[in-house]
This record gives sequence, C-alpha cells and structure tokens, in this order.
Amino acid sequence: MAVPSLQEISTQLESSNLRDRMVALASLRHIAAEDALPLIKKVLDDQSLQLRSMAIFALGVKQTEESYSILVRILETDPDYGIRADAAGALGYLGDVRAVEPLMRIFYEDTDWLVRFSAAVSLGNLKDSRAREILIKALDSEEVILQQAAIAALGEIKDIESVDLILRFAQSDDWLVRQRLAEALGHLPSPKSISALKYLEKDSHNHVAEAARISLKRLEEAD
Repeated sequence: MAVPSLQEISTQLESSNLRDRMVALASLRHIAAEDALPLIKKVLDDQSLQLRSMAIFALGVKQTEESYSILVRILETDPDYGIRADAAGALGYLGDVRAVEPLMRIFYEDTDWLVRFSAAVSLGNLKDSRAREILIKALDSEEVILQQAAIAALGEIKDIESVDLILRFAQSDDWLVRQRLAEALGHLPSPKSISALKYLEKDSHNHVAEAARISLKRLEEAD
C-alpha cells in the first residue's frame, strides 16, 4: 500500500469524520519526525480525547526539538487528567532527561493518581537517579498502583540502596506488586536481592515465580 503524501494526510486530518482523522494520524508513523510534527500539532486540540491521546503519543515517538516543550506544556496546563497522564507517559518515551524535573514536580503537585502513576513510570524510563527520593516516597502511597510504579522505577534507575526499602513488598497481598519487585530486583545486584528472588521463585503465583527466575538468571549472567 502506498504511503499517502503529506498533503493527503493534512487534508484527511481536517475531515469531519473521526475515523478519517485517526487513520491519517496513524499513517504518520511512516513520516520523518520533522515532517510529521506540524501535522501532529494540527490535532493536539481536537475535540476527540482519543485522537488527542494518539497525537500526544506520537510526540513521544517522533522526537524533534519542539516535542519536549509541547509535552511539558500539556503536562502542566491541560485540564483533562487523562491527557496530562498521556503527556507524562510520552515524556518517558521521548527519552529527554530535561523531563525529570517537570515529571517530579507534577508527581508532587497533581492530585490525580493516573497522572502520578504515568510520571513515576516515565521517571523510571528516563533512568535518572534524581528521581530516587520521590520514588522512595511513592512506596508509601495509599495507591497500590503507585507502589508498583515506584518499585519498577527504582529498579530501572538501578538504585541499589533502595533494596532494603522495597523488600517489604515480598509479602504483599497483591501479586502484581510482588511481580514488580521480582523484576526490579533483577536490576539490583546484591546478596539480599538474590535471597529475596529465591524466595519469590517459590511464589504461589506463576507470573511472580517466573519473573523471579528471569531476574535470578539476569543477575547470574551479569556476575
């Protein structure tokens, strides 16, 4: 199938039919980032939240000099929590370490758990140790999903010193928390990590046990 021209995509993005606009936006995956950016910007304020969400994701994978500033603006000012969460997630895909500070700030200031969850996940994706303090505080969140994100992110940033702090989750009633712990420990080589993983390898939930086995193998190979 032939890739549509930029003009064809631009015209289709102005269609009154949402499906047409979504198909046009999806076709930008074949277009270079600099050429795609002006077309993505056309629908950032679309009436459809679904299309806006797609456009924000596109900004995260189409890396241009302007992508970062647009995403931060959306993160900090958009009234819709879902869109703010999308922007937080896209900043993690973008891989620009300048995003660490706005993501930490939004984690502290935003009242919606979904936005804070996306921010924590992206802080892990960015693998920047500046996020350590905020992720450790997130371990004490009343939202289990934030605990999951914080555990995973501490593994991503390879914060060995956090091992003692996350081991308490080995007894969590939530198997997803235990799975995230098993995955995180695979990035945190220490005798305590190995001991905990051998314990989690016998977990009653298959996903947890499998994650522990994979992490043990990773640590053995790294050693």
